[in-house]
Amino acid sequence: MHPDQSVTPTRWRVRPAVPTLKLTGAVVLVGLGLLLGGGDPVPIGVTVLAAAGLLGWAVRDLVAPERLAVDPAGVTVIRGFAGRRHLAWTQIERIVVDNRPRLGLRTDTLELDAGDSLHFFSRHDLGAEPGEVANALRAAKFSAVRTPGGPA
Repeated sequence: MHPDQSVTPTRWRVRPAVPTLKLTGAVVLVGLGLLLGGGDPVPIGVTVLAAAGLLGWAVRDLVAPERLAVDPAGVTVIRGFAGRRHLAWTQIERIVVDNRPRLGLRTDTLELDAGDSLHFFSRHDLGAEPGEVANALRAAKFSAVRTPGGPA
């Protein structure tokens, strides 16, 4: 994107398959707990508790699937369970992709540093590769900052 082009509003969201898998996992956990618990309340309680966690995580994906959005004024990020926070381009100090080994695999995480807050997004949060999203955000920030009438 060149500096003379305007910023195209773009949104990144959780893929629809992700909450479906979480909901399925919650149902399977409850089923396994009941099937293998043998009437003992401890393993049944543990599996129900784990299933409730998965259910809550899936509900968040359904209620607030959009995790990150960009517009000429800045970015909007998810905050808390399903809230939103708009960050002006001038508030964003760094856009970084952190690549770390996790469970024997390399994982990328997009990190937005807004000075007083950090915002992290995985590939599953964005429905896209964090590196691609970081490049799009950097280009949008560059374009917005360099465009007449854009942030200084």
